[in-house]
Amino acid sequence: MAYELSGKVKLIQDLQTFNSGFTKREMVVTVEEGKYPQDINVEFVQDKVSLLDAVQVGQAITVTFDIRGREYNGRYFNNLVGWKIQNSSSEGADPYDQTPMYDNTYGTSAPADFDDEVPF
Repeated sequence: MAYELSGKVKLIQDLQTFNSGFTKREMVVTVEEGKYPQDINVEFVQDKVSLLDAVQVGQAITVTFDIRGREYNGRYFNNLVGWKIQNSSSEGADPYDQTPMYDNTYGTSAPADFDDEVPF
């Protein structure tokens, strides 16, 4: 299931490359919904790191992401893994016209080994 959040880019981290060849890059988006603004960290991995090349700090965007979770030593962690970025509406523009900046989606169907059932 894909999720979306809209806000302004607060920070774009440098590319991180690990010994295993795994690469990631993180971005912080400030979301103004609710009583207090929230700074949300979204990471982009492997070939998706290139999506951040077209993004600048202060830019209004909408990010599409998946939520990933894991357990490590009895503690549980969540990550927001981005895979699509769109320009958000700017002043004077049509708020429903969200033109993709760069769309590098995986495709329109789930992988063959994808199981949509939850274990509880």
